[in-house]
Amino acid sequence: MKLVRTLFASAAAAAVVALLPLSAQAQVNQHTIKFAFQNPKEHPQGQGAQKFADLVAQKSGGKMQVKLFPGGTLGGDVQTVSALQGGTVEMTVLNAGILQAQVKEFAVYDFPFLFNSAQEADAVTDGAFGKKLFTKLEPKGLVGLNYWDLGFRNLTNSKRAIAKADDIAGLKIRVIQSPIYIDLFNALGANATPMPFPEVYPALEQKAIDGQENPATVIRANKLNEVQKFLTLTRHVYNPQAVVVSKKFWDKLSAEEKQIITDAASAATTFQRGVSRTQADVALDDLKKSGMQVTELPPAEVAKLREKVKPVIEKQTAVVGADTVKALYAEIAKVRK
Repeated sequence: MKLVRTLFASAAAAAVVALLPLSAQAQVNQHTIKFAFQNPKEHPQGQGAQKFADLVAQKSGGKMQVKLFPGGTLGGDVQTVSALQGGTVEMTVLNAGILQAQVKEFAVYDFPFLFNSAQEADAVTDGAFGKKLFTKLEPKGLVGLNYWDLGFRNLTNSKRAIAKADDIAGLKIRVIQSPIYIDLFNALGANATPMPFPEVYPALEQKAIDGQENPATVIRANKLNEVQKFLTLTRHVYNPQAVVVSKKFWDKLSAEEKQIITDAASAATTFQRGVSRTQADVALDDLKKSGMQVTELPPAEVAKLREKVKPVIEKQTAVVGADTVKALYAEIAKVRK
């Protein structure tokens, strides 16, 4: 009888534990997660990070705290990725293409004129293709969670309005520290200048460079319109943003803690994409009101841009691997049907 009572008590206790919120269970410990990114907290990137932080705190009962480091305060993207690999920073969100330094296949996300819409990009990155690339990061000390939205990149400069493809020639343009961006703008006749993002505003202000390229939300949030007069809607690259965790940190977490982070990241992804895409048109209107001269290239000039960058795509296909590029184009074709 005593054994029956013991078994009953054990079962009852287990049932009570099962009903407790995850935060009340034993496998959720105290953690402080440093989350570094390049844009200000007000930017959709920062808003997504804040949503993630709020959800992690809520789901963990306050045991897991996410501390945000916006605006490149812990360094540029390349430096931050290195910190994740070393375990001194726990999380970041960055242009997925930058991860080509760790896994060459990530360069494919930066192919010019790849996606026609953000929805195409979502379908590819959320599907088998995007997940497969994330698995390749783990041997490099990184764990990929989700893909956020930054939007389509456009070109700004302080020299002249760009009304046709050939107007880009001769401009000194800051680009991401990535070979494909250097090749891309050199192919367009510009002098491509790779530079960490925190250095861009002062370089533009001091006229060390003529221009840069980023989505409208980034231009507005970082006040680049204060040092740039002309904006051209080239939409030359769409940037999926990779939300990445340090594997050194990840491997220390319990299954419950990993689930909290995974669930919070998934919900934050839906939120962040919505904010980013809503804000894109608002940001463009704000830039116009601030005095920027905005030019939309005619379709014939966009076609010229596409023609100019074909050698870049061919070169990068050889670097990335023809099979990877073929698989990506197949996924895009499937989405477009």
